Amino acid sequence: MTTATRPPGLTDRAVAMLRAVAAGRAHITVSVEPDLYVDGLPCCDQSTAHELAHTGLVAPAHPAPPRTRVRAELTAAGWEVLAGR
Repeated sequence: MTTATRPPGLTDRAVAMLRAVAAGRAHITVSVEPDLYVDGLPCCDQSTAHELAHTGLVAPAHPAPPRTRVRAELTAAGWEVLAGR
């Protein structure tokens, strides 16, 4: 995973997803292409969820076996992005 402070073209939907993670409302699958769930429901834009994970803005809160769903958390870079919005 690479870390970026702000991915190019961060959409309002991506920011809303970051805010849901920050509020403790999101879970993520431990996977090469992690899926994001908010309030128990899969996000409608998993490609954005993948981008947020691959750019190092969101991550699983703790290590877990593959295909496990765990609480999602913002990384330091994710918090920086939200602070700048």
